[in-house]
Amino acid sequence: MELPDPVRQRLGNFSRTVFSDSNRTGPEYSEGPGEWQRPGAADNEMVSSLALQMSLYFNTYFFPLWWVSSIMMLQMKYSVLPDYYKFIVVTVIIIITLIEAIRLYLGYMGNLQEKVPELAGFWLLSLLLQLPLILFLLFNEGLTNLPLEKAIHIIFTLFLTFQVVSAFVTLRKMVNQLATRFHLQDFDRLSAYRGGTRRMRSCIEEI
Repeated sequence: MELPDPVRQRLGNFSRTVFSDSNRTGPEYSEGPGEWQRPGAADNEMVSSLALQMSLYFNTYFFPLWWVSSIMMLQMKYSVLPDYYKFIVVTVIIIITLIEAIRLYLGYMGNLQEKVPELAGFWLLSLLLQLPLILFLLFNEGLTNLPLEKAIHIIFTLFLTFQVVSAFVTLRKMVNQLATRFHLQDFDRLSAYRGGTRRMRSCIEEI
């Protein structure tokens, strides 16, 4: 299952705009003629985050516990909630459940396979949708949260906060590595073109 091409393109453009390091101007070159050096690491360096992957792994097992606990607590206090809060809470839990399935999938794909659009989608879903929704459930006094609810919401908030920060750092590394590869490919093509030009001039001079 892949993201649609228009979505991947927009997420890729967004990632290059937000996460690229403006201080990096391209690969570093050595002083010797015709030689170049990669800036600090090999071209095939892994930039996936182990900490992020561990967080996603534990999050995958924690979310069913969060969902069951939320449903049980909602059933216990459902009769004392105002009608509009009943509708809001049910809607928020449904939205969180749908988003979480998509979010975890994008996180696994983006981090393990080093796919920038997928990881950018994971970061946006975490920051703009999932985190505000869980904070609403945690801090809204009208929901009369029970102690178990507060505990599981706090744990979920910690997961999301850590994942937003670690995904941001990982995305910066991925985008900068891709930018470096792009500059290196341009340099290789330019070097090949210059080499071909020199050989052509040598042949012409010999003739």
